[in-house]
Amino acid sequence: MAKKVLIIEDDNNIAELLRLYLEKDGFVVTIAENGAVGLEKFQQVKPDLILLDIMMPVLDGWGVCREVRAVSNVPIIMLTAKGETIDKVSGLEMGADVYIVKPFEVGELMARVHAVMRRFDSNNGPENKRLTFDNLVIDMDSFELLVNGKRVDAPPKEMELLFHLASSPNRVYTRNQLLDEVWGFDYFGDSRTVDVHVKRLREKLENVSDKWSLKTVWGVGYKFELYNEM
Repeated sequence: MAKKVLIIEDDNNIAELLRLYLEKDGFVVTIAENGAVGLEKFQQVKPDLILLDIMMPVLDGWGVCREVRAVSNVPIIMLTAKGETIDKVSGLEMGADVYIVKPFEVGELMARVHAVMRRFDSNNGPENKRLTFDNLVIDMDSFELLVNGKRVDAPPKEMELLFHLASSPNRVYTRNQLLDEVWGFDYFGDSRTVDVHVKRLREKLENVSDKWSLKTVWGVGYKFELYNEM
């Protein structure tokens, strides 16, 4: 079945260009001209991916992302003319999976679309993916993170990153390895992306257990450390 993409973009020229390329690759495309309409279309269409502009009338991309993340883990690629680091960090912290600065090459965008879809599909496949530790359950079948028995909201990429680290306890991963293995080899981001996601995970996992931790290995990268195996 063809995957559905929702484009929420107030620049009609950009929206139609994206529609052209996406439909050529077999996607079913819906366009919304502002954030408010985008939320309505999101409920109606139930897309497999959202391409989301930030600077829009009525309701901006930040607001849309916040509303979508309250009810769904659908992948979100943010499109914006804002290129400052703080804007990228804000988008990632809010739950976006990828942040692309305008102007962008359509070929690069399409590579990211396919990479995000591959990653999301692989994590929703038939294989059971559930890890259990002291006061922590990472369930990739239901995309649920349980901390002290309570569900904690986490965007898909945070779940994927934590699952990847916890699948090989005490193994140290460099930031570039994590970009390759979690975001995909054709991801065009930088190591700051990994740092942002680790920071958000730590906020959710702080003081949960004295038997494991999400640890920084200075000058190298990160690991999920099990103290009882040391």
